[in-house]
Amino acid sequence: MAKWGCLWVVLFYLCYLLLGAVIVSLIERPYESSLRNQLRSLKFGLLNDTPCLAVSDLEDFLVRVLEAHRHGVSVLTNSSHTNWDFASAFFFVSTLVTTVGYGHTTPISDGGKGFSIFFAALGVPFTMLLLAVVVQRLMIYLTDRPIQAVQERLGYSKRRVTQVHCLLMFLFTLIGFFLIPAAIFSAIEKDWTYLDAFYFCFISLSTIGLGDYVPGGQDNQTLQPLYKISVTFYLLCGLTVMLLLIQTSQKAIGLHFLTQIFNLPLADDDEEEDEELALNSTGAHPSLQLNGLKADPRPLAHPEPPSYNSISPSSDQ
Repeated sequence: MAKWGCLWVVLFYLCYLLLGAVIVSLIERPYESSLRNQLRSLKFGLLNDTPCLAVSDLEDFLVRVLEAHRHGVSVLTNSSHTNWDFASAFFFVSTLVTTVGYGHTTPISDGGKGFSIFFAALGVPFTMLLLAVVVQRLMIYLTDRPIQAVQERLGYSKRRVTQVHCLLMFLFTLIGFFLIPAAIFSAIEKDWTYLDAFYFCFISLSTIGLGDYVPGGQDNQTLQPLYKISVTFYLLCGLTVMLLLIQTSQKAIGLHFLTQIFNLPLADDDEEEDEELALNSTGAHPSLQLNGLKADPRPLAHPEPPSYNSISPSSDQ
């Protein structure tokens, strides 16, 4: 039964992916066609206005422009900031080790690519370990102890208190790391709407990092280095809170139905298995433990067989 349940879950997941592909294709394809037609009209208009410009030269120029843009270099006359000052480099390495990876700025040289590989190979595991340690410590002070205190004071069940606590944490995360930061980003970034800013927050804190919206890319922004460093700390704190919310949600909701579908052992089953192993190691029978009796771990002594060579006193009489 568990095997069929696992198969149904896998099929449901594949159908979910197929449905998502169909929907996003239906939504985005018309906009892509419209944008392509606009670019084609601009290209032909430019060629008509400048007869001396060859089509091959324009194509080569556009290829170079797109390649430079792929590395984060703009050819616009009003764009003069560098992508590798300290604040930008700090933002780049933070997105590298947190696996967000916007892709808006990439190394051009072979030395930069090799260093990125080495830096990420060490930084990604260390970042995951650091976040796990911080989340475990925060779970004690922000989840376990508050739940225990409310449970002991009000007398509610632990599961109910955990669910309410998870809901409060979800609201705090939504307001403190999505709604309010989205309002701040939409106010600082002039080309961003509130939906664009909220989209950036979700894509960043879920470590998807598509790179279509990256803060601090506009020229003439006041305190741009400080702004990029602040965004870096926002990402680190947001990832920590997201992991904390996930851990709390696992305790509140529970995944027993998934473990049953995939035929995975539960935590209670592991404890029972450990107790059974302990009983077997001491030589005790489980029924004795159930009856509240403590078994003697020493082996039973076998009685010596009676000797028939001696004559009993009754036979003399």
